[in-house]
Amino acid sequence: MSIIPIILAAGQGTRMKSATPKVLHPVMGKPMIDYILDEVAKVTSLRPIVVAGHGADQVIRAVEGRADIAVQQEQLGTANAVAAAEKDAKGRAENVLVAYADMPCLRAETIRRVCDLQQQSAAIFTMLTIIQEDSHGFGRIVRNADGSVAAIVEEAQASPQQLAIKECNVGLYCFQSEWLWESLKRVTLSPKGEYYLTDLVELANRDGKTVQAVVLEDREEALGVNTRVHLSEAEAIMRKRVNTYWMTEGVTMIDPLTTYIDHSVRLERDVTLYPDTWISGETVIRSGSRIGPCTLIENSTIGRDCVICRAAVRNRQLEDHTEITG
Repeated sequence: MSIIPIILAAGQGTRMKSATPKVLHPVMGKPMIDYILDEVAKVTSLRPIVVAGHGADQVIRAVEGRADIAVQQEQLGTANAVAAAEKDAKGRAENVLVAYADMPCLRAETIRRVCDLQQQSAAIFTMLTIIQEDSHGFGRIVRNADGSVAAIVEEAQASPQQLAIKECNVGLYCFQSEWLWESLKRVTLSPKGEYYLTDLVELANRDGKTVQAVVLEDREEALGVNTRVHLSEAEAIMRKRVNTYWMTEGVTMIDPLTTYIDHSVRLERDVTLYPDTWISGETVIRSGSRIGPCTLIENSTIGRDCVICRAAVRNRQLEDHTEITG
């Protein structure tokens, strides 16, 4: 069965306190929204629809060529945002995947688990949850006796018993498409003046339909970026992933915690990186080179067996065996 992705990127992101739309803030050298677009593309071949709103012009330019665009004219909540994509998405696939653009740490493997379970079952939709001590303000998951999802209770409305629930909503869904488009029209306005996607759980139960959940094991994937603190946390998570990848590929890092490598960088085996090294842009470093400490390299090609220490190298091509020491 086919799946069409809808990526929600319309939020204002007021807690970021920035003129830049939240989803365009960079993590490891590339806009946050690019991560979810990259991971979704590994799961389904259908072109995603990005729902833009605040800073729509900037978001549209950033995803041009990678996604179709729907615009949420007024910021009226997540259900309203998904409804904005109906014209472009309806009738194109049996299932609709809904994800948030401010979750850069989510992996394709997790998205695939949610989609596979939805496609293999009779549930009306499948969602992603997590069990954790600190709810981080996420809605609590209330289960039916058969294990299906009965409700998502937002923290502000939760009873003391519900607040004790450790299972929380992450914010990734795969819906049966026909039911989704019909049911969005039945979501009622909340006291805060918004239409919430999470209300679809109650509607599904009222319809006698099953909502099921996949429990996420890696808590880092559930990180949603709403503040600059969250942004730094996402940066740390992705830096660890990138550095781990390069070390498994044969790169030595004396101190991975103080080594910063953008996603666009390419390193060959037997490169050694010393502490306080920053490598960014379209940089390539050939085998045997030793970089750092206290070194910055941007958009450069470094030849084999070079030594660069306490220096800044920008937009250069260095021959093999070059030595630069500051």
